Amino acid sequence: MDDKRVLRVLDANLNRAREGLRVLEDTARFIWERPALYRTLRSLRHRLDRLTRRAYPALLQSRDSARDAGRVLKEKGRRAWEGLTAANFRRSQEALRVLEEYGKVFSPGAASGFKSVRYRLYIIEKTAQRLVKEP
Repeated sequence: MDDKRVLRVLDANLNRAREGLRVLEDTARFIWERPALYRTLRSLRHRLDRLTRRAYPALLQSRDSARDAGRVLKEKGRRAWEGLTAANFRRSQEALRVLEEYGKVFSPGAASGFKSVRYRLYIIEKTAQRLVKEP
C-alpha cells in the first residue's frame, strides 16, 4: 500500500482511536477508580498497537500534521468531565469504524480486529454510563 492519502486516513484514525482510549483509561483509573476497567481499556489500546505495528513506519512517514486542515478546526468546549467521557467513547468508536472499513480493502485480518475492539467499546460504554451517574 503506497497511496500516501490512504495512509494518512489510517494514521489519523489510529491516532484518534488511541487518544480517545487513553482519555477513557485515565478516567477509569483516576476518576472512577476502577482498576479492572482501566486494564480493559488499556488492553484495547495495546491491541490496536499490535494490529498496526508492522504498518506504523509507513503511517508515520505519511503524516503531514503541519498541513492538516483538521488541525485548525475549533473543537467544542466541555462543561463537565461527564461529557468528555461520552465524546471520547464516540471518538474512538467512529475512528475504529473508519479503520475497519479501510481495513477490509487493505488488511482483512486487521479489519476484523478493529471491529472486535469497536464492539467491545460499545459494551464498555454502557457499563461506564452508570459510573458517570454515580455521586
